[in-house]
Amino acid sequence: MSVFVPSSDLIRAAVLVLFGAGAAWAEAPVPGDPAQDAAPSRVVSINLCTDQLAMLLAAPGQLISVSHLALDPLSSSMVEQAAGYVQNRGGAEQVYLMHPDLVLAGTYTATATVELLTGLGVKVVQVPPADTLAQVVDQMRVVGAALGRHAEAEAMVTRFQSDLAALAVPGDKAPAAMYYPNGYTAGAGTLSDEILTLTGFHNVAGEAGLTGGGILPLERLVMAAPKMIVTSTPYPGQSRSEEILTHPALRAVRDKAARARMSDADWVCGTPYLLNAVRGMAEARRALESTQ
Repeated sequence: MSVFVPSSDLIRAAVLVLFGAGAAWAEAPVPGDPAQDAAPSRVVSINLCTDQLAMLLAAPGQLISVSHLALDPLSSSMVEQAAGYVQNRGGAEQVYLMHPDLVLAGTYTATATVELLTGLGVKVVQVPPADTLAQVVDQMRVVGAALGRHAEAEAMVTRFQSDLAALAVPGDKAPAAMYYPNGYTAGAGTLSDEILTLTGFHNVAGEAGLTGGGILPLERLVMAAPKMIVTSTPYPGQSRSEEILTHPALRAVRDKAARARMSDADWVCGTPYLLNAVRGMAEARRALESTQ
């Protein structure tokens, strides 16, 4: 049996015909046109993190749509604000029909979506995920620049850096672990690891040799005997991946350690809401100190 795989040129042609985009393609801004330097007036975000930065930085009426993930309370810190925008599911067809002059995406957004949109003359700015607090600041500036909101982005950066410095916990570090379904954790070189360090903890996953995100065997966690375990809020329903979080061995470690259950949404993206996670860990560290 043979399978026909259309070429990228054929796909582009089909999309142009389907959406009657010939005229729009002809009217696309020419590189170097001063009009391109003007702030965009119809912005669509198709990434959870750019959703939130755009909602915080955009001028009134400038942002017209955010991704459906912005309405998930376990992932988004701005559910109420997101309800005021049209939601999208990141499909090129849906986004193109909104006639955006700027699309904000992540670097891991579906390649086909980005290629189709750029091929149709839509400007797409891809923002990489933040692995450090310095990169969080970079994200704010990148999105601010894309929106033509430089002053607002700089004001956000100033407030963020000032609040971050005020939340730092000096002194000895207590062992802590991030532990999620399937035994997933954040090791060295991650944003979570830097937050732990800033707030008076050292990351047992990093000391176990894990770099980036990965699996920390339950045995290694038990032997590390962390003084603090940070877990996530389980999703509704049953999941085998979450069964490890109720394992008797983990329960024994928890009984001897302090526990912090934070809002997952505050840890996910490099936005000012990250300060909620930092503040929660700083308070947990001080509480732990008072019991020792």
